[in-house]
Amino acid sequence: MLSSTRPAETIADLLTRAERPLTSFEFMPPRSEEDVYRLWRATDALVPLSPDFISVTYGANGSSRDRTLRCTRHMVASGLRTVGHLTAVSQSVAELEQAVRDYHDAGVDHILAIRGDMPGGATEPWLARPDGLANATDLVRLVHRVNPDACVGVGAFPDCHPASGDLDLDARILADKAEAGASYAITQLFFIPEHYTDLVARVRALGCDIPIIPGIMPITSFGQIRRFGELSGTDVPADLVARLSEVAEDRAAVRAIGLEAAARLCCRLLDQGAPGLHYYTLNRSRATTELHAMVRDRRPGMWDR
Repeated sequence: MLSSTRPAETIADLLTRAERPLTSFEFMPPRSEEDVYRLWRATDALVPLSPDFISVTYGANGSSRDRTLRCTRHMVASGLRTVGHLTAVSQSVAELEQAVRDYHDAGVDHILAIRGDMPGGATEPWLARPDGLANATDLVRLVHRVNPDACVGVGAFPDCHPASGDLDLDARILADKAEAGASYAITQLFFIPEHYTDLVARVRALGCDIPIIPGIMPITSFGQIRRFGELSGTDVPADLVARLSEVAEDRAAVRAIGLEAAARLCCRLLDQGAPGLHYYTLNRSRATTELHAMVRDRRPGMWDR
């Protein structure tokens, strides 16, 4: 069992105070040494935006995991409140417990606990290791058992998890994760605001008040539309697809339309009470910086509090 004396406010503390919407950025684990330094440059570029937290997704194999830990250490050293991801897929209980300890030793007591997808993607049937865990709810419990001081976040699915096909079941699972000790949730990326508000309503109807932060990713290339559907079952509005199709060969026009659509989505979510915005960066800072500036310009009062 670990103990932390780090005095910084947790994400749960910030959400409880709710003085303004939170801002956070997510990065993918580097695949090579060159990617490590590219990721460091991208995260350093976002420091002036004063994000409330920053996160890097988890590589379960040895070399990827080591690079992930190096990047989290760099983020901590940069003064950023850092969230380490942890997935149950393809790992034993002992390996997961060690990962929690490694994060703590790296200065990371915020963990996003997610089940993860099988190697074939979100639609491949889940198969737990005999010496592993069955789901994210059990992973939340494991994190708290190893590090009682950890602030644990979890995933949520506005567009319905591809493996469940049941929005009500998704809401019940999220409520179970909150009951197990999760302090907040971050959604998978989505483009239809009603899907987010419907998810929040279903979870609240279960008596669960866990804060649910929407995950945002602007479309910056036409090819992303198909990949979003294939990888995560994300619904892209037909009118947005039509507008992007008209300029599919013009990369600058696609990017401009995608950023504008994302900015409108963010503003609508904030107007409806979303507790923050979590930007999926794809390890690039420029589009994220531009999008966040667009949102702040349109809703300046929200960040002036």
